[in-house]
Amino acid sequence: MAETQSITSISPIAPPTTRSSSLALAIAGMKCAGCVATVEKRLLACEGVKAANVNLLTERATVVYGSEDSPQNLAPQLIEAIAKAGFAAEFIDKRDRQLTGKALPPNPTANSWLGITKEIAIPASLVLLAIVGHLGLIGVMDVPLLGNMYVHWIVSTVALGWIGRPIWWDGLRSLWYRAPNMNSLVGLGTVAAYLASTIALWVPQLHWQCFFEEPVMLLGFVLLGQALLERSKGKASNAIRALMELQPPSARLLVQGADGELQVSVAVEDLQVGDRIVVLPGEKIPIDGEIVGGSSSIDESMLTGESMPVTKQLGARVTGATLNLTGAITVRVFQIGSETTLAKIVSLVEAAQASKAPIQYLADRVAGYFAYSVMAIAVLTFLTWYGILHAEIVFSLRLAIAVLVVACPCALGLATPTAIMVGTGLGAERGILIKGGASLEKIDRLSAVVFDKTGTLTEGKPEVTDVVTLAMDRDREVIDQTNFQDLFQDLFQDLTDRADREVPAPVLRLLQITASAEVGANHILGAATISRAKSLNIDLLPTQSSQIVAGCGVESQLVTGEEILVGNSAWLSARQVEISREMLERSRQFAEAGKTPVFVAVDARLSGIIAMRDRLKPEAINVVRQIEAMGLQVWMLTGDRQETAIAIAHQLGIPPERAIADVKPDGKAAAIRKLLAEGNRVAMIGDGVNDAPALASATVGIALSSGTDVAMETADIVLMRHDISDVVPAIQLSRATFSKIRQNLFWAFAYNTLAIPIAAGILYPSLGISLNPTIAGLAMALSSVSVVLSSLSLRTSAAAKNI
Repeated sequence: MAETQSITSISPIAPPTTRSSSLALAIAGMKCAGCVATVEKRLLACEGVKAANVNLLTERATVVYGSEDSPQNLAPQLIEAIAKAGFAAEFIDKRDRQLTGKALPPNPTANSWLGITKEIAIPASLVLLAIVGHLGLIGVMDVPLLGNMYVHWIVSTVALGWIGRPIWWDGLRSLWYRAPNMNSLVGLGTVAAYLASTIALWVPQLHWQCFFEEPVMLLGFVLLGQALLERSKGKASNAIRALMELQPPSARLLVQGADGELQVSVAVEDLQVGDRIVVLPGEKIPIDGEIVGGSSSIDESMLTGESMPVTKQLGARVTGATLNLTGAITVRVFQIGSETTLAKIVSLVEAAQASKAPIQYLADRVAGYFAYSVMAIAVLTFLTWYGILHAEIVFSLRLAIAVLVVACPCALGLATPTAIMVGTGLGAERGILIKGGASLEKIDRLSAVVFDKTGTLTEGKPEVTDVVTLAMDRDREVIDQTNFQDLFQDLFQDLTDRADREVPAPVLRLLQITASAEVGANHILGAATISRAKSLNIDLLPTQSSQIVAGCGVESQLVTGEEILVGNSAWLSARQVEISREMLERSRQFAEAGKTPVFVAVDARLSGIIAMRDRLKPEAINVVRQIEAMGLQVWMLTGDRQETAIAIAHQLGIPPERAIADVKPDGKAAAIRKLLAEGNRVAMIGDGVNDAPALASATVGIALSSGTDVAMETADIVLMRHDISDVVPAIQLSRATFSKIRQNLFWAFAYNTLAIPIAAGILYPSLGISLNPTIAGLAMALSSVSVVLSSLSLRTSAAAKNI
């Protein structure tokens, strides 16, 4: 038939020549992007590993390996390799994973007193103690006892040996494993400052200056920065935590008792497929299932972002974590555990948040050599000032320490994952699932957006508008046309004259044989014919056989022996059916009006044409305009003939040259590849089922689907509401998120590029400006926090407000 949404199934995408699998590891001890680079390098060196992706924020590693290996056998080898690099790792078995949120960062307000955790209180106390103890140095009265230099030494020793021990110990351990990180730089700086001050205190004849306040304040600022960073990271992961908390912990299970059915409260994880549960009004539905008793309105906004409740009747499917509003319902469990829609959404969002944008790999490569470079610059700074410029040894040492402390590879490592976590989490709250950094980067580079017509731009529910019948009267063709819109309008206007306006018998006959042939075809146009026949109370005829011809039509034989052909003109002509010039002209007029003409032949003789129209979605025109306003070309893909495609494109405001018509079901992917070959970067938008090959072929695939497996596997973005209005905010959010990634990386690189030379004293000869280690430590801590806060600002950005 003329429309591409074929009655045949789409061939699956050809599998790659080699198959791969993946496993996940939880990694502890990573502090900066340098740690990420080290872990990835160790993983890639393991036999059988094809790719490795390590995320600093989520502390997860995703390892791709050959399918011939098993995760249980490979995981110990990977864990051992990571251990040799100085980090701890644990295998995450996806089969045992429950929707409990155990893998999430801890809640930042847990174990707090008035909102202040000990992780913040302790370093803040260190900073305050150091300031109070050194008031005398800035002309303020000394605080009794605290102003004594030996007390300073005791405080510094306790701070370094107890409170700050995890930092410098981790730093030294990382140096031992030849994987220096941020703690290595801070540890070297604090230990050097402490030792120099201790020597100055106990060997006064050297006339060195003591600066015990600097290692104490330095540790305080670093620990404070880490605490603030963890709180910010916890906020960034709130989306996953909120999704996981949607599922209620228990359900009312129906069990057969001696006195009839009883309701027993059980944990959701104990439910089995086939169990029946009762959900009362105001309760969340705990699991995916089917209503087998009662009816109700369901609020699905927590998964789809759609605020309007949906009425669910007997036999309707319901989704776990949605809210039952009005009536008590009995639900038969269909899916449990990782197979539920909520679990799949959480898995998708987690995978997205654990991913990297390709741009991040540049930062990781730089960070891999960062610590060595900074240590080399620190040594060079000391030698230059002390050996060449003949500055005091303590001054030279303090500049070298400042260089060690001010450098911040942590900001480089957090630039991408924090933005991705916030952006994908924000999308998930609105029913927009974005599959990670690679998808974000591809969306940012788009030049064209291609819409599949049927079911995407249109309602996907065509209706019969006109029927043209052809008969022979005294060897002369008699052509009659019935317009159903005019017919029913007349019937309602003048019911007294109804007999003169009944549907003509030839029209009823044509609809009868066409609908009979289409039964079982499972095609959208065939369904329209069957629906019209049922509305007219037409009895359908049984068929002896029926055959579907992809992209052409249906061939069927009735029990009467008549052979029925229903399809496009080219196919009928190829089957030796003669079509007159007048009938072709009628079909052309239908097409130019935006209707789809379908030809019907009986025993190789044309009997008529049935015209159908699939109404545009109300929001379609506005969506096309908004996408064009973003600077993107909008294309339409359809199996309709060229005239029909141009008419619909005109309604949408799409230039006729961007209406790709006469595309067969297996030609959608080829059409996308042709656009790509012409230099376009294409987003394909379809329903995620029949359009799977095209979604996979496009630069970016956007599926309008409520959670089908093929959509989640194939597309880069899944729109849970099945609403094309979400295409615009999805692109806007993706662009805003990737823009934030670039902004974070720019400032992370710019900070280190500017801060390190200033800490090395480049401004001191001309302006007398230098950084002491304390200020350098504060700057380093704030740079990491600022990257996370920058990412969190996505939630209040203009793009976020528009979704």
